[in-house]
Amino acid sequence: MFANSSFLNYSIPFISTTVSQIITGIVVFVVGLIVASIVKSVFVSRLRHGKLPELAVEFLKKFLGALLLVIVIVLTLGAFGISVGSVVMGLSAVLGLVLGFGMQDTIANIGAGIWVVMLRAIDKNEYVNINGTSGTIKDIGLMATELVTPDNQYITMPNSLIWGNPIVNFSRMPLRRADVSVGVAYGTDMGVAVKIAMDIMKNHELVLDDPAPAVFTTELADSSVNIALRPWTKSENYWTVVGQIRNQILAVFEEKGVEIPFPQLDVSIKKD
Repeated sequence: MFANSSFLNYSIPFISTTVSQIITGIVVFVVGLIVASIVKSVFVSRLRHGKLPELAVEFLKKFLGALLLVIVIVLTLGAFGISVGSVVMGLSAVLGLVLGFGMQDTIANIGAGIWVVMLRAIDKNEYVNINGTSGTIKDIGLMATELVTPDNQYITMPNSLIWGNPIVNFSRMPLRRADVSVGVAYGTDMGVAVKIAMDIMKNHELVLDDPAPAVFTTELADSSVNIALRPWTKSENYWTVVGQIRNQILAVFEEKGVEIPFPQLDVSIKKD
């Protein structure tokens, strides 16, 4: 018994930590990780029963996980006999050095990520344009946001760029207006051209009756009179409607003899 007691109280050279403190520290670390995992699971479960979007839940899950890990590490160091106060002071010094060496962007990205998630500027699987880059949101991390472009490129964008620039969200609103432009030759019966365009939109199964589709003359260009077809559809059907109406307007104009002209340039040559 005394031998065991002596062994537990044995102080390891150079670190001044006893065997019993090491065992206690290991137990605290393991139990702390288990408790942190349970707390995180309960927290996430309650969040998912609320009205928060999935992206916000994932972000808060990562944030809470990092915070709980720091707490477990601090408690473990305390169990090892290391002064927690000195550790906190050391971390503060490291943070000061980090900021001093121009790492303010790290803090800015974390803060921007929190604001983006809390204010729900974007959400998972939404199609957006940020700072000239278009893609589908896949995840928001503590430092960066992940997007996938329509041609399947994977982009990682710092959170500070998202919060510091206008965000165009193509998916947030349930309805979108499609804009399809086409030019007809001068001399075309515009009543016929407009009627054809309206019939195409009204007969398309994905085009909504309310708001009603419309056709406008947008420009008297050099070689054509340009008109715009403006049907409304559900956001998820936007590109399908645009593509199909373009194909139909080309086919029906050709069938009805409505000319879509090529650019033309008249050149006059004067002889001396």
